[in-house]
Amino acid sequence: MGNSLQEQLLKAGLVNEQKLKQTRSDKRKQVKQTGRQPTAEEQAARQAAERARAEKLARDRELNRQRQEEAARRAAENEIRQLIHTHRVVRDGGDLAYNFTDGSALKRLYVNKDQHAKLVGGRLAIVRQDTFYELVPAEIAERVQARDASLVLVLNRASDESNPDDPYAEYQVPDDLMW
Repeated sequence: MGNSLQEQLLKAGLVNEQKLKQTRSDKRKQVKQTGRQPTAEEQAARQAAERARAEKLARDRELNRQRQEEAARRAAENEIRQLIHTHRVVRDGGDLAYNFTDGSALKRLYVNKDQHAKLVGGRLAIVRQDTFYELVPAEIAERVQARDASLVLVLNRASDESNPDDPYAEYQVPDDLMW
C-alpha cells in the first residue's frame, strides 16, 4: 500500500528513473508558480517589514551624514590648531601688560614693547588656542577668522579714514601713553 503510482510504474518498467525525477521537478515548479495568494496578515507583515527597512535606511543615512560632519569639523579644528601653532610669535621676556576681553572676562597678556606696538598697530593679533592665548601675525589671524571668528580675540585694523567731525583729529596721542 505504501507504493505510489510512480513507484509502481517504475517497477513495471513503463518509465525510467530520469523521467520520474523530471515529472516531480515539473510538479514542484508548477505548485510554486500557481501558489496561493498571500493573506491580508502576510501582506501587512510584508508592508511593515518594508517600512522598517526604509526607516532603517533613512536612519543610517542620517547617522552617516552626522559622522561626516563631525569628521569635517574635527579636521577644520586641527587645521586651525596647526595654523596657530606654526605661526605663533614667541612672547619670552614680556614686561608690558596688554589687556583684552575674552567674552565677558578681562584677560592680560604680557608682551614686550615691539609686540605691544605691533598689537596696537594691527600687525599682530591675539587668538585663543584651546585654553591658551597666542600672538600671531594679522594675516594668519584673518585666515583663522575666516574659519572660526570666535577664536580671534584682538585684531586691530588700522583705519586710514579720519572722521571729519572728530574734534580731536588734530591732536596726536603720545606713543608712551599707558592706561
